[in-house]
Amino acid sequence: MDKLRELPVVAQDAWLKPNEADLNRRYDRYVSSLEEIQRRCGSLVDYANGYLYFGFQHDVQQRGWWFREWLPGAKDVYLFGDFNDWQRTQYRLRPSPDGVWSIFFPDEEFSERLVHGSKVKMLVHGNNGWLERIPSYIRRVVQDEQTKDFCGQLWAPPEPFDWQGDRFDIAQIGPLYIYECHVGMAQEEPKIGTYTEFTECVLPRIKKNGYNTVQLMAVAEHPYYGSFGYHVSNFFAPSSRFGTPEELKVLIRTAHGMGLAVVMDLVHAHYVKNINEGINELDGTDCLYSPPGEAGDHPYWGSKLFDYGKDQVRHFLLSNIKYWMDEFHFDGFRFDGVTSMIYYHHGYTEFDCREKYFCPDVNEDALCYLTLANRLVHDLHPTAVTIAEDVSGMPGVCVPTEMGGVGFDYRLGMAVPDFWIKLLKEVPDEDWNIWQMWDMMTNRLPYVHTVAYCESHDQALVGDKTLAFRLMDQAMYTDMDRATESIVIDRGMALHKMIRLFTISLAGDAWLNFMGNEFGHPEWIDFPREGNGWSYHHARRQWSLADNGFLRYSFLGAFDRAMLRLMQENRILESGYAYNHLMDETNKTLVFSHGTVVFVFNWHPSHSIPDYEIPVPEPGRYCVLLSTDAKEFGGYGRIDPEVVAFSKTKFDPEGNPRYTICIYNLCRSALVLKKCKED
Repeated sequence: MDKLRELPVVAQDAWLKPNEADLNRRYDRYVSSLEEIQRRCGSLVDYANGYLYFGFQHDVQQRGWWFREWLPGAKDVYLFGDFNDWQRTQYRLRPSPDGVWSIFFPDEEFSERLVHGSKVKMLVHGNNGWLERIPSYIRRVVQDEQTKDFCGQLWAPPEPFDWQGDRFDIAQIGPLYIYECHVGMAQEEPKIGTYTEFTECVLPRIKKNGYNTVQLMAVAEHPYYGSFGYHVSNFFAPSSRFGTPEELKVLIRTAHGMGLAVVMDLVHAHYVKNINEGINELDGTDCLYSPPGEAGDHPYWGSKLFDYGKDQVRHFLLSNIKYWMDEFHFDGFRFDGVTSMIYYHHGYTEFDCREKYFCPDVNEDALCYLTLANRLVHDLHPTAVTIAEDVSGMPGVCVPTEMGGVGFDYRLGMAVPDFWIKLLKEVPDEDWNIWQMWDMMTNRLPYVHTVAYCESHDQALVGDKTLAFRLMDQAMYTDMDRATESIVIDRGMALHKMIRLFTISLAGDAWLNFMGNEFGHPEWIDFPREGNGWSYHHARRQWSLADNGFLRYSFLGAFDRAMLRLMQENRILESGYAYNHLMDETNKTLVFSHGTVVFVFNWHPSHSIPDYEIPVPEPGRYCVLLSTDAKEFGGYGRIDPEVVAFSKTKFDPEGNPRYTICIYNLCRSALVLKKCKED
């Protein structure tokens, strides 16, 4: 390959020129890996068919079930279950030179014994002894309510799921308005919710509220419910605590019928270290899916790391991606823990210079895997969406693979929620620096598509606080009824609306909200655990707070719906960067526009100014589109929505016309205006 070529990723960003050789090396590693895969398998798509080979596969020609498992370090492997009355050493698998163990069960003998729903386990003899294990490619895992023991199930419904008519294409919905969800905690009753309940009760709410994308957390099986789904044990098994795989498919098919995309929160950054449930030491060695020794341990998360440079590991993970897309019709993935994947220090450092992106701390095997993963996703479905959870800002992450990048469509704007929390914790709002606020929202590269958000599930977990809870805290328990007057609630609701509108209108090309945060869901998320008496009280969503007409949560919910409608109708997320018209530090006021839509934010706690003159992009009459102080949003209605502002024309020293209007610049509120239609 020509090492002197200039990759497009470098051509579009001169800042990367000093590290051109590093980027060429990474790209060559990806191309070399892809070419080797194509030589062996024909295509990357065909390579990712592990789920059609390993585990249970019914052979129509030979009339029976094959079972295969990759266990190169094992000495003996047996399959047992309810089909043979749990006799552990009756059916021994045969090894092949490449470490794949297999066994065939002919229908003639097993057609009524090894059937859909049969419970199975492996008995693996390795360096760690004789252990009962769950197959790595198993498609369903269930837990015994009495013993709490997990085991696999042969999952092969007699009739295939009916996907006929599901021709949904995520490209048809435009910019993403993402509703981040957890099926188990999505019901109000203190229990584990189901896929069916989510389909019936939550999907209509998401659609009504104006979101167009559902991001599902905790899909893959995980033994500890409180891990939020991030310590995965069985990568090909949808969590059975929420229902069956078919019920998850109904959820996705129903969402598609409503015009909602469904994105999966994919955890390929690590896996649970449990021996009983997961893939850790599955063949008796500590380096089957992980690097050997301490290098295979995640030092901060108490989990195991993947060895992304090993072919069978990449095969396993890429097959996992294809499985979820082919079998469940997911429209894309939010890749969890990308920062942890691509650095050996897992992101626990400051990214304060360019060289930190191009040093021995970077795991280039992980970067190569992620590039292959993005290529696979878009080979399968060109319009599918991939989102990187990367806080480091690794160059090229959101650049297409053919340009020399990693290939993600979006990255999460993770610095923004951290900024808001830090600001609320450390700085009185009368001292907020509007220049700093503007820079935080707009400091991003134009070709790096960003998912903006001001809080996600991270800020809602026990030990942290949501924006609403941080703003209003204990007053949310006593003063959220409409009759009670409260300065704390008034301030909190005003800032909650402003922060969300400010972030969505400036900070990215897509929007994300964790379920319930749109109406200021109080308290925190705390899953059942020993420390809380195994209570589900905080592992649920109290939708009735927003539905109850006597509480102010409904005001915040109404504002969120109006905010999304404003953004969608005026195509704000498609319009790139805002144009800054005015920064008034004395009055804490910013004015900016997207096209002819003008946003005015007055962050000052007390400075309200009549006849305040602001620049506008065009001459004409300007109407009010949205006021955070409107009564229907819990404000005081001090802005008359019927008032029309007429522009005045001035000329700058060069003789160029400049247009202004006068408004009532209300303190601690935001106002959105637009040139009237008849103009």
